[in-house]
Amino acid sequence: MALNGANDKSVVITYKTRQIASFILKNIHMRIEVQQNTEEWLNQRIGLVTGSQQSKVMANYGKAFGNPAHKYAVEKAVERLTLVRQGSSFTNEYMERGTELEPIAVQLYEAETMYKVEPEGFFVKGTLGDSPDGIVGRGCIEVKVQVPHIHLDCIEKDRPTTGYKWQLVSHMYVGDREWCDFVSYCPEMPLNKRLWIKRIYPDEEMIEMFVKRNQEFEELIQQKIEIIKR
Repeated sequence: MALNGANDKSVVITYKTRQIASFILKNIHMRIEVQQNTEEWLNQRIGLVTGSQQSKVMANYGKAFGNPAHKYAVEKAVERLTLVRQGSSFTNEYMERGTELEPIAVQLYEAETMYKVEPEGFFVKGTLGDSPDGIVGRGCIEVKVQVPHIHLDCIEKDRPTTGYKWQLVSHMYVGDREWCDFVSYCPEMPLNKRLWIKRIYPDEEMIEMFVKRNQEFEELIQQKIEIIKR
């Protein structure tokens, strides 16, 4: 199901509407056609646990949630009750650098792989939301513009940056993708080392951990909602 919010700026699906649609459609995935970092994209995230924040949710797996997770649960609880976006719009030079250079990284990825990257969109599955940096057939990509020492660490260890592990899992689970290419780009490196690509496939054990932890996190959000409503 694709809902076009890119051409009509007035189209914003509320959290309540999404939940009704999710209940009716069960396991059908909803893909909303909207560009990342726009006002529409930010509004679509209201009330949903998104891929970029999964490191907070998955931290301390098997143990109690930490302070970052509790803070994020309150944020989501308030959004669901008020339908008003919470959280800061903080940016720094590294984030701005990433936004500026990401299109170059995508072009280099297309040249390297001969794949055509489609616009990202926003996926919704139950109370989870996710927006990879691009869609490639039945797969997707996540692009990170990284500083030299982190980029080289990926190359040496032959694995994506650890902090993004659960974001990649979210792309595959929420977006129903068969694989995800982690694309690390560092323009400061020598020309032949600027782009590094690692394909990740969904691991059954990892998906089970992801689903279980997010079910527990949903219970935490509901607890916060009940406390606020007292």
